[in-house]
Amino acid sequence: MDSYNLDVVVTRGGAVESRHRVHAAVVGPKDAMIGGAGDPNVVSFWRSGSKPFLVIPFVAAGAIDDLAWGDDELALACASHGGEPEHVAIAASMLGDIGLEEGDLACGAHEPLSPRGIRLARETGTRFSRLHNNCSGKHAAMLARAHTAGWQTAGYEQPGHPVQQSAMTAVAEWAAVPLGALIVGIDGCGVPVVALPIERMARAYARLGAAAARGEEVAARVIHSMTARPFLVGGTDRFDSVMIEDTAGRVVAKVGAEGVHSVAVPDLGIGLAVKVEDGAQRAQYPAVIRLLQHLGVLGDRLTPRLEEYLRKPVRNTRNEIVGEIRTVN
Repeated sequence: MDSYNLDVVVTRGGAVESRHRVHAAVVGPKDAMIGGAGDPNVVSFWRSGSKPFLVIPFVAAGAIDDLAWGDDELALACASHGGEPEHVAIAASMLGDIGLEEGDLACGAHEPLSPRGIRLARETGTRFSRLHNNCSGKHAAMLARAHTAGWQTAGYEQPGHPVQQSAMTAVAEWAAVPLGALIVGIDGCGVPVVALPIERMARAYARLGAAAARGEEVAARVIHSMTARPFLVGGTDRFDSVMIEDTAGRVVAKVGAEGVHSVAVPDLGIGLAVKVEDGAQRAQYPAVIRLLQHLGVLGDRLTPRLEEYLRKPVRNTRNEIVGEIRTVN
């Protein structure tokens, strides 16, 4: 197994001002562990990295076809979107298709994650709503799962609800973790979220990508939606969208909170997961890119947007570059 140092430093004036320790796991075909950094078995909550698996029972049940939903709705269900008008409109449409509205979402309202989303909302005097929540697509899909299955929509976010039970079962199966061994907490958006070793996160993404590459219908539809609609997965200039766009869909990345990131490279059957020990989001992006370079998935020469994520300038209030955020190697 190859070992990497993905630790990230923040410099100022040529000196290291801060350091972030990074753990990672890389899994290849046949569940083989092929690389890692730090402790590949460190346990963390998966947060939004689990979203592609939460929607799998919905797709497998055929309900997405009953609603005549396509890539837009499925990509938004997998997304941590930026709360831009396009995201909000699709989430609202998803709810309208099942006779529900914003107030039926169990997630809270928050400011858009995308600077463009914030700017457009302020320019138009738009009130931030639950639809702006980065998880509104996931919640709309969960409500649709309950609606099409004939389950109560009220309380769909509760751990004992069939929507959440089927979602947790899917996570356990794809990550090869016994259902009873999952550590369950409550995510920022109000639904259950699991903690597991990052090696199992990487394994799940390797399996998902490989299944999609083999043409297995459910996995292929999930991956295709994300690669066909990268903007919906994140938003304007957001990392996951940039990664999918600039690799022409060869790399599928999914952010999670608290320094977690999951990636699939379907044509190679590779999955990887990164966890920044202190949860700093600023460190996970250069770590993901450097790991993909170590694996030969990305070359030394990157697109300008990915290069900026690899070596992120630190600017002062006069917009002068005074340092950078980068991996140690």
